[in-house]
Amino acid sequence: MIDRDRLAGLLGRERDRFLERHPRSRAAYRAAGASLLGGVPMTWMNKAAGGFPVYLAEARGATVTDLDGHRYVDLCLGDTAAMAGHSPEPTVRAVQRRYAELGGATAMLPTEDAAWVGAELARRFGVPLWSFSLTATDANRWAIRLARLVTGRPKLLVFNYCYHGTVDESFVTLDRDGLASRQGNVGPPVDPATTTRVVEFNDLDALDREVAAGDVACVLMEPALTNIGIVLPAPGYLEGVRQLTRRHGALLVNDETHTLSAGPGGCTLAWSLEPDMVTVGKAIAGGIAAGAYGVSAEVAERVAVRRDADLVDTGGVGGTLAGNALSVAAMRATLEHVLTAKAFEAMIALAGRFTEGVQGVLEACRVPWSVVQLGARAEYRFTAPAPVNGGQSAAAGDDQLDDLLHLYLHNRGVLVTPFHNMALMCPATTAADVDRHTEVFGAAVAELVSDGA
Repeated sequence: MIDRDRLAGLLGRERDRFLERHPRSRAAYRAAGASLLGGVPMTWMNKAAGGFPVYLAEARGATVTDLDGHRYVDLCLGDTAAMAGHSPEPTVRAVQRRYAELGGATAMLPTEDAAWVGAELARRFGVPLWSFSLTATDANRWAIRLARLVTGRPKLLVFNYCYHGTVDESFVTLDRDGLASRQGNVGPPVDPATTTRVVEFNDLDALDREVAAGDVACVLMEPALTNIGIVLPAPGYLEGVRQLTRRHGALLVNDETHTLSAGPGGCTLAWSLEPDMVTVGKAIAGGIAAGAYGVSAEVAERVAVRRDADLVDTGGVGGTLAGNALSVAAMRATLEHVLTAKAFEAMIALAGRFTEGVQGVLEACRVPWSVVQLGARAEYRFTAPAPVNGGQSAAAGDDQLDDLLHLYLHNRGVLVTPFHNMALMCPATTAADVDRHTEVFGAAVAELVSDGA
């Protein structure tokens, strides 16, 4: 067991150090409170173990520099949005050419880049027809709407403690009384029981029971959970999910926004999966806002015969800026030149080095935690063995430990995802970057467990 008094003492020390090191960021944060809700441009940025966020000055590759001049090994990478690295040169050139040379970020007119991107996504993910959004959240929303259209069913099914962006129907969990709106959900529009069914990941019996009800339009899933710690599928589980969805007439939607870390085509390609739809976002445009959803030929045919659905206008399966010339140019450059098969090979190898380093620390310090790798990303969780579903992973959470490790790493030049303990590799990440994390993480754990803690 962790000595909580020792933990509290270390956390207080690291918070004092953080405060001392970041006077300019602290001043900027205070000033922003006069015009920004919560003092930040997007309220998630307030998830800061030190009490306020540091401010970005520069970012290149796998390195970030804050307003106070501190440089960091960036293993957060914009919580996956910068998986291609910060400002990758091919993407920068494509954006400059589109915006400065050719002109026109958005004109409500298609460009030839779009067809190239669609074909490349089809090659990677195996579903042939694609459309674009600006976020993975919107890609998921539109996939859900198409699923409801073609099946005539009202509900979707998600997994306990899943994450699919800010899709209203997905902010649900299981508790002792059944399904409930997830704690902290802001202004849920309806009781989630009217829109959603929820089961634990890796439980085929529960999935069978819920989809057998006949009202599930689609099962929306990450092939491995990622936002509650990485939870990998048990052997045969994903094959079972595909069999059950087909048997009960529900479509299967793979959300590959985070699990793209598994390789060029995410888990869908790496594990030979056969979804009806795929959604993806964040990383595919090198940091420029972009998302996409792809559908099988069968789903496209079922959409086409629905003459009552006005996808051109009223249906709203789109958005004025979706598929704009700038984001599509960025997607093409990123997919063609940055997030390549060769790049993923190196990124995955570095994630393996990261995982081995963390595991070595846990064994040396005899700490009962676990570390799990999913392609180019890895994450440690405060329990062992690693959780097999979202409920177990949520139960292993420890806010104090999270804050200590985030601050300890941050104060020594390493960033991990502030929401949990995820580290991601990009094409610019080096072995030295990974080893720096191992060194600092090892020092943190050693301090935490010293004196018999």
